[in-house]
Amino acid sequence: MDIRSTITTFMVMMMGLSCAAAPVWADETVAPKSESTPTPAPATPPVSVPNPILPKSHAQDAETKPPVKTQAPGAPAESTGKEAAPGKTESAPPSKPKLQEGDQKPPVKVPAAGGPVDNAGKESGPIKPDAVPSPSKPKAQESEIKPAAKGPHPANGVAASKPVVQPSAEITGKDGAPMVLVPAGEFTMGSDKGDDDEAPVHRVYVDTFYLDKFEVTNGRFAKFVEAIQSEPPWGFSDKDTPVTHADRPVRWVSWMDAMGYCLWAGKRLPTEAEWEKAARGTDGRVYPWGNEAPTPAHAVFGLKEGGGETVSPIGNRDKGRSAYGAHDLAGNLYEWVMDWYAEDFYTNFAKSPAINPRGPIEGTAKVQRGGSYINNPYRLRSSFRTKGDPTEQDPNVGFRCAQEVPKLP
Repeated sequence: MDIRSTITTFMVMMMGLSCAAAPVWADETVAPKSESTPTPAPATPPVSVPNPILPKSHAQDAETKPPVKTQAPGAPAESTGKEAAPGKTESAPPSKPKLQEGDQKPPVKVPAAGGPVDNAGKESGPIKPDAVPSPSKPKAQESEIKPAAKGPHPANGVAASKPVVQPSAEITGKDGAPMVLVPAGEFTMGSDKGDDDEAPVHRVYVDTFYLDKFEVTNGRFAKFVEAIQSEPPWGFSDKDTPVTHADRPVRWVSWMDAMGYCLWAGKRLPTEAEWEKAARGTDGRVYPWGNEAPTPAHAVFGLKEGGGETVSPIGNRDKGRSAYGAHDLAGNLYEWVMDWYAEDFYTNFAKSPAINPRGPIEGTAKVQRGGSYINNPYRLRSSFRTKGDPTEQDPNVGFRCAQEVPKLP
C-alpha cells in the first residue's frame, strides 16, 4: 500500500468516528452530504455561544415592553432570567411603582416658609420626617350630655344662689292696720274635750298668710262707711262712737258688713282653719297664750251686757297674745270668719289631713270664733265654734281681716 492509500484510509476512519460522536440538535438542519469529498470536522464538542448584543434599531423601538413588576421597598430585585452583558451596567432609573387600588397617596410635603425649593417642587437637602399631628379632641356624640358650664366659685363650699327673701314678720295693710305673719304648715285642729262640732281632732295644713294684729276699730270702719256711703252700724249716726271710741273694736256689724270692709281694704275674711292656726299655733294649745286658764290680764270676758264697761280698746292685753303676735283672739268680741257652718264638717278629715279647707260650699249660717266679753272661759277656747246669721248685727260680734303674702318683685 502506498502512502496515498494509507492517508485515504485514515481519513475515512476519522470521519466515521466524528459522525458517531457528534450530537444532532433538534433545531439544526442536517445538510445533505455532497458528492464531493467531505471536509473533516474537528473532533471537539459543541460550545454554546451567547447571543451578541446588537445595537437598537427603529424596529426594536416599536416593540412592546413587558410590564414592570412593582417591588416592595427593601425587597431584592427579581431576576429576569437573562444575563447582563459583560462590561455594561443598566443606567435606566427604576420606575416609580404604581398605586394599587385602595392604597392611599403619600402626603405631599409642603416646603417650609422661606426654604429652598427644587424644580420638582420638593425641598432640597435631606428629607425630614413628617411631623406627627397632635390628636384632635373627639367631638361629643349627640347622645352625650355636655357638662354644665361652671358657675361662680362657691364660697365655703356652698353653691352660690339667689338669696331667698323671707316675708316680713309684720306689715301694714292698705287700711293702715298692722298685720302679723302666720307661716305655712300643719297644726292640730279641733278638740275631743269640747262640743260635738269640734270633733274629731285632725291635722290641717294652711299656706302662709297675714292676719290683722287687732280687731277692726271704730275709727277704721268709719272711713269705710264714708268712702262707700253705706249705712253705718248702730251708734255711728251721732259721730260719737267713731270719734270718741275710735280705738275700740267695731261691733254691730253683720257678716256682709265685715266682708265688704275687708274687700275695700284689699283683704278678705280669714278662713276658719286660718283663724284657729293663728290662735293655737303648732303646739295644740287650748288658748292663744297657752294652756293657762284665762284671767283679766289675758282677755276681756265674764262681763254683763249693759254694764258700764263692755269692750276694751285694742292692744291693752299683751299677756293674751298668740304665738304669732295677734291680740284679742279670745274675749272682747266674737269674730266673723269666711266659712259656712256645718256641725259635722270635721268628719270629712278624720282619715286624711286637710289642706287649706274652705268649709262647706253652702249653708245658712256663718262661723263665729273667739268668745266675747259676756262669755265664760269655756267659750274662749281656741277650738270653740259658734254660728250666726250673716245678715244679723249683734253687739258682741266684730271681725278682723286676712290676706295672702304679697308677691315679691
